Amino acid sequence: MPRRPPRRPDPGLDLSFHLLAQEDLPDPFDPRAAFPEPGPVELEVGSGKGLFLTSAAAASAGRNFLGIEIAHGYARLTAGKLAAAAARNARMIRGDAGFIVGSLLPDACLAGMHVYFPDPWWKARHRKRRVLSEGFLAQAGRVLTTGSLLHIWTDVEEYFDEALAAAERTGLFAAPSEEAASEPRHDLDYRTHFERRTRLAGLPVWRAALERLPTAAPPRQVTTPPARTSAPAAAPTPTAPAQSDRAAPPPASDSGP
Repeated sequence: MPRRPPRRPDPGLDLSFHLLAQEDLPDPFDPRAAFPEPGPVELEVGSGKGLFLTSAAAASAGRNFLGIEIAHGYARLTAGKLAAAAARNARMIRGDAGFIVGSLLPDACLAGMHVYFPDPWWKARHRKRRVLSEGFLAQAGRVLTTGSLLHIWTDVEEYFDEALAAAERTGLFAAPSEEAASEPRHDLDYRTHFERRTRLAGLPVWRAALERLPTAAPPRQVTTPPARTSAPAAAPTPTAPAQSDRAAPPPASDSGP
Protein backbone atom coordinates (compact mmCIF):
# COMPACT_ATOMS: atom_id res chain seq x y z
CA MET A 1 0.00 0.00 0.00
CA PRO A 2 1.48 3.40 -0.95
CA ARG A 3 2.48 5.71 1.86
CA ARG A 4 0.17 8.61 2.64
CA PRO A 5 1.48 11.98 1.47
CA PRO A 6 3.61 13.53 4.22
CA ARG A 7 2.26 16.56 6.02
CA ARG A 8 3.81 19.84 5.02
CA PRO A 9 6.05 21.73 7.43
CA ASP A 10 4.91 25.00 8.97
CA PRO A 11 5.05 27.55 6.12
CA GLY A 12 6.57 30.02 8.56
CA LEU A 13 9.71 27.91 8.95
CA ASP A 14 12.84 28.89 7.06
CA LEU A 15 14.15 25.70 5.42
CA SER A 16 17.00 27.33 3.52
CA PHE A 17 19.67 25.88 5.82
CA HIS A 18 18.13 22.48 6.47
CA LEU A 19 16.93 21.52 2.99
CA LEU A 20 19.43 21.12 0.15
CA ALA A 21 18.85 20.04 -3.44
CA GLN A 22 21.07 17.58 -5.26
CA GLU A 23 21.29 19.80 -8.32
CA ASP A 24 22.73 22.62 -6.18
CA LEU A 25 25.56 20.56 -4.68
CA PRO A 26 29.14 21.25 -5.78
CA ASP A 27 31.25 18.50 -7.32
CA PRO A 28 32.93 17.23 -5.24
CA PHE A 29 30.65 17.82 -2.27
CA ASP A 30 32.47 17.55 1.06
CA PRO A 31 29.81 17.19 3.78
CA ARG A 32 32.27 18.33 6.44
CA ALA A 33 32.14 21.82 4.92
CA ALA A 34 28.33 21.89 5.03
CA PHE A 35 28.03 22.55 8.77
CA PRO A 36 28.81 25.65 10.83
CA GLU A 37 30.60 23.67 13.54
CA PRO A 38 33.41 21.20 12.74
CA GLY A 39 32.85 17.59 13.67
CA PRO A 40 32.55 14.09 12.23
CA VAL A 41 29.69 13.63 9.76
CA GLU A 42 27.37 10.64 9.61
CA LEU A 43 25.07 10.01 6.64
CA GLU A 44 21.62 8.46 6.62
CA VAL A 45 20.47 7.02 3.29
CA GLY A 46 16.68 7.25 2.96
CA SER A 47 15.58 9.41 5.89
CA GLY A 48 11.82 8.90 5.46
CA LYS A 49 9.96 10.81 8.19
CA GLY A 50 13.22 11.84 9.83
CA LEU A 51 13.00 10.15 13.23
CA PHE A 52 16.60 8.93 13.22
CA LEU A 53 18.04 12.20 11.94
CA THR A 54 16.19 14.41 14.41
CA SER A 55 16.87 12.12 17.37
CA ALA A 56 20.55 11.65 16.55
CA ALA A 57 21.12 15.36 16.05
CA ALA A 58 19.50 16.16 19.42
CA ALA A 59 21.46 13.45 21.25
CA SER A 60 24.91 14.11 19.73
CA ALA A 61 25.74 17.80 19.71
CA GLY A 62 29.38 17.14 18.82
CA ARG A 63 28.55 15.26 15.60
CA ASN A 64 26.96 16.36 12.35
CA PHE A 65 24.29 14.40 10.50
CA LEU A 66 23.33 14.48 6.84
CA GLY A 67 20.25 12.79 5.43
CA ILE A 68 19.41 11.91 1.82
CA GLU A 69 15.83 11.37 0.71
CA ILE A 70 14.62 11.07 -2.87
CA ALA A 71 10.99 11.89 -2.10
CA HIS A 72 10.57 15.66 -2.09
CA GLY A 73 7.71 15.66 0.42
CA TYR A 74 9.57 13.55 2.96
CA ALA A 75 12.75 15.58 2.54
CA ARG A 76 10.78 18.75 3.29
CA LEU A 77 9.04 17.08 6.23
CA THR A 78 12.35 16.16 7.85
CA ALA A 79 13.90 19.53 7.06
CA GLY A 80 10.91 21.15 8.75
CA LYS A 81 11.44 19.07 11.88
CA LEU A 82 15.11 20.03 11.97
CA ALA A 83 14.27 23.71 11.44
CA ALA A 84 11.63 23.62 14.18
CA ALA A 85 14.22 22.14 16.54
CA ALA A 86 16.81 24.74 15.44
CA ALA A 87 19.23 21.86 14.82
CA ARG A 88 22.40 23.25 13.27
CA ASN A 89 24.15 19.87 13.20
CA ALA A 90 21.75 18.17 10.77
CA ARG A 91 20.74 18.87 7.17
CA MET A 92 18.66 17.11 4.49
CA ILE A 93 19.42 16.57 0.82
CA ARG A 94 16.64 15.87 -1.65
CA GLY A 95 18.26 13.62 -4.20
CA ASP A 96 19.54 10.21 -5.24
CA ALA A 97 21.84 8.58 -2.66
CA GLY A 98 23.48 6.31 -5.20
CA PHE A 99 24.58 9.25 -7.32
CA ILE A 100 25.58 11.46 -4.40
CA VAL A 101 27.60 8.78 -2.61
CA GLY A 102 29.20 7.38 -5.75
CA SER A 103 29.82 10.53 -7.75
CA LEU A 104 29.92 13.58 -5.46
CA LEU A 105 31.36 12.61 -2.07
CA PRO A 106 35.16 12.59 -1.67
CA ASP A 107 37.12 9.71 -0.17
CA ALA A 108 36.98 9.07 3.60
CA CYS A 109 34.66 11.99 4.37
CA LEU A 110 32.13 10.18 6.59
CA ALA A 111 32.40 8.89 10.16
CA GLY A 112 29.40 6.60 9.78
CA MET A 113 26.57 5.59 7.45
CA HIS A 114 23.04 4.42 8.26
CA VAL A 115 20.71 2.51 5.92
CA TYR A 116 17.46 1.63 7.67
CA PHE A 117 14.66 -0.37 6.07
CA PRO A 118 15.50 0.34 2.41
CA ASP A 119 12.86 -0.45 -0.17
CA PRO A 120 13.07 -4.20 -0.96
CA TRP A 121 11.85 -3.83 -4.57
CA TRP A 122 10.09 -7.18 -4.55
CA LYS A 123 9.69 -7.79 -8.28
CA ALA A 124 12.62 -9.52 -9.99
CA ARG A 125 12.80 -6.88 -12.72
CA HIS A 126 13.13 -4.19 -10.03
CA ARG A 127 15.91 -5.82 -8.01
CA LYS A 128 18.51 -3.64 -9.73
CA ARG A 129 16.99 -0.68 -7.87
CA ARG A 130 17.95 -2.04 -4.46
CA VAL A 131 20.28 0.46 -2.85
CA LEU A 132 22.38 -2.15 -1.01
CA SER A 133 24.08 -3.46 -4.13
CA GLU A 134 27.74 -4.42 -4.34
CA GLY A 135 28.45 -1.29 -6.36
CA PHE A 136 26.84 1.02 -3.82
CA LEU A 137 28.50 -0.75 -0.90
CA ALA A 138 31.91 -0.39 -2.56
CA GLN A 139 31.32 3.37 -2.86
CA ALA A 140 30.03 3.46 0.71
CA GLY A 141 33.32 1.91 1.79
CA ARG A 142 35.19 4.53 -0.23
CA VAL A 143 33.55 7.49 1.54
CA LEU A 144 33.78 5.98 5.07
CA THR A 145 36.84 6.48 7.23
CA THR A 146 38.74 3.45 8.51
CA GLY A 147 37.12 2.11 11.66
CA SER A 148 33.76 3.80 11.04
CA LEU A 149 30.53 1.80 10.93
CA LEU A 150 27.94 1.06 8.28
CA HIS A 151 24.63 0.25 9.96
CA ILE A 152 22.14 -1.90 8.04
CA TRP A 153 18.66 -2.69 9.37
CA THR A 154 15.83 -4.31 7.44
CA ASP A 155 12.66 -6.31 7.97
CA VAL A 156 13.45 -8.51 4.93
CA GLU A 157 15.77 -11.40 5.83
CA GLU A 158 16.57 -12.28 2.21
CA TYR A 159 17.60 -8.68 1.48
CA PHE A 160 19.68 -8.59 4.68
CA ASP A 161 21.59 -11.74 3.71
CA GLU A 162 22.06 -10.44 0.16
CA ALA A 163 23.44 -7.11 1.44
CA LEU A 164 25.89 -8.73 3.85
CA ALA A 165 27.15 -11.04 1.10
CA ALA A 166 27.61 -8.05 -1.22
CA ALA A 167 29.49 -6.13 1.49
CA GLU A 168 31.81 -9.10 2.04
CA ARG A 169 32.60 -9.24 -1.68
CA THR A 170 33.83 -5.65 -1.64
CA GLY A 171 36.63 -6.62 0.77
CA LEU A 172 36.16 -3.27 2.51
CA PHE A 173 34.28 -4.33 5.64
CA ALA A 174 34.94 -6.57 8.62
CA ALA A 175 32.55 -9.40 9.47
CA PRO A 176 29.23 -7.91 10.59
CA SER A 177 28.42 -7.57 14.25
CA GLU A 178 24.81 -7.85 15.36
CA GLU A 179 23.16 -4.76 16.82
CA ALA A 180 20.77 -5.58 19.64
CA ALA A 181 17.36 -3.95 19.83
CA SER A 182 16.98 -1.58 22.77
CA GLU A 183 13.85 -1.50 24.89
CA PRO A 184 11.94 1.69 24.02
CA ARG A 185 11.59 4.17 26.87
CA HIS A 186 8.72 6.03 25.22
CA ASP A 187 6.49 5.81 22.15
CA LEU A 188 9.04 7.27 19.73
CA ASP A 189 12.17 5.72 21.21
CA TYR A 190 12.93 3.75 18.06
CA ARG A 191 15.60 4.17 15.38
CA THR A 192 12.99 4.97 12.71
CA HIS A 193 9.21 5.11 12.33
CA PHE A 194 9.43 1.94 10.28
CA GLU A 195 11.22 0.12 13.08
CA ARG A 196 8.49 1.24 15.48
CA ARG A 197 5.74 -0.04 13.21
CA THR A 198 7.50 -3.35 12.60
CA ARG A 199 8.28 -4.06 16.25
CA LEU A 200 4.84 -3.08 17.49
CA ALA A 201 3.45 -5.59 14.99
CA GLY A 202 5.66 -8.27 16.58
CA LEU A 203 7.68 -8.79 13.40
CA PRO A 204 11.45 -9.43 13.24
CA VAL A 205 14.13 -6.90 12.32
CA TRP A 206 17.61 -7.90 11.11
CA ARG A 207 20.40 -5.56 12.22
CA ALA A 208 24.15 -5.41 11.61
CA ALA A 209 27.04 -3.00 11.92
CA LEU A 210 29.99 -3.38 9.53
CA GLU A 211 33.33 -1.80 10.37
CA ARG A 212 35.33 -0.20 7.55
CA LEU A 213 38.66 -1.98 7.12
CA PRO A 214 41.92 -0.21 6.13
CA THR A 215 41.59 -1.67 2.63
CA ALA A 216 42.13 0.38 -0.52
CA ALA A 217 38.80 1.61 -1.89
CA PRO A 218 37.68 1.92 -5.53
CA PRO A 219 37.91 5.33 -7.24
CA ARG A 220 35.07 7.80 -7.17
CA GLN A 221 32.57 7.24 -9.95
CA VAL A 222 32.04 9.95 -12.52
CA THR A 223 28.50 9.69 -13.79
CA THR A 224 25.75 11.86 -15.21
CA PRO A 225 23.19 13.01 -12.63
CA PRO A 226 19.98 10.98 -12.81
CA ALA A 227 16.84 12.54 -14.19
CA ARG A 228 14.89 14.50 -11.62
CA THR A 229 12.20 12.29 -10.12
CA SER A 230 10.18 14.88 -8.23
CA ALA A 231 9.31 18.55 -8.32
CA PRO A 232 12.16 20.92 -7.44
CA ALA A 233 12.34 22.24 -3.91
CA ALA A 234 10.77 25.59 -3.22
CA ALA A 235 13.84 26.77 -1.33
CA PRO A 236 17.44 26.44 -2.54
CA THR A 237 18.47 23.20 -0.90
CA PRO A 238 20.10 19.76 -1.49
CA THR A 239 18.09 16.63 -0.81
CA ALA A 240 18.53 12.90 -0.54
CA PRO A 241 17.68 9.45 -1.77
CA ALA A 242 15.17 7.62 0.26
CA GLN A 243 13.07 4.55 0.28
CA SER A 244 10.42 4.45 -2.40
CA ASP A 245 6.93 3.22 -1.59
CA ARG A 246 7.16 -0.36 -0.39
CA ALA A 247 4.95 -2.80 -2.23
CA ALA A 248 3.20 -5.41 -0.13
CA PRO A 249 5.45 -8.47 0.32
CA PRO A 250 4.51 -11.79 -1.24
CA PRO A 251 2.74 -14.15 1.18
CA ALA A 252 5.83 -16.31 1.72
CA SER A 253 8.04 -13.39 2.73
CA ASP A 254 9.51 -12.86 6.20
CA SER A 255 9.33 -9.09 5.94
CA GLY A 256 7.67 -6.53 8.15
CA PRO A 257 4.83 -4.26 7.07
